[in-house]
Amino acid sequence: MAKSSEIYKVTFLNKGKVYELFVKQVYQSELYGFVEVEEFLFDERSQMVVDPSEEKLKAEFSGVRRSFIPMQAIIRIDEVEKSGIAKISSGDNITPFPVSLVGAGKADSKDS
Repeated sequence: MAKSSEIYKVTFLNKGKVYELFVKQVYQSELYGFVEVEEFLFDERSQMVVDPSEEKLKAEFSGVRRSFIPMQAIIRIDEVEKSGIAKISSGDNITPFPVSLVGAGKADSKDS
C-alpha cells in the first residue's frame, strides 16, 4: 500500500531535452511500454524568484491529470523526501535508448 506522503522525482527525455518533474504517483501503465505519472508538484515556496524553466513546465502540464511517458524515455525515477524545483535542461550528454532496430541484423552484401 502506498503512503500518501511519497514524492518521486522523474527524469526523462522529451524532444531532445531532459525533463525533471516531481509527482506523487508513478506506476506501470496498462498501455504497454508506458509509465504513468500523476499529481504533479511544482515549487510554490519562492514566488519572489521566477524560474523560467519551471514556469514553462507549469504551463505545459497545466490541466494534465495524468501523463504517459514511454519507458525508453525514462532516465531515472527516485523516491525523494521533499519536492524540488522542476526543470528542463539540455540533453546534450544523454544518448536515448534505441527504439527501432529495423535492419540491424542484416550484414552488408559486400562482405559476403
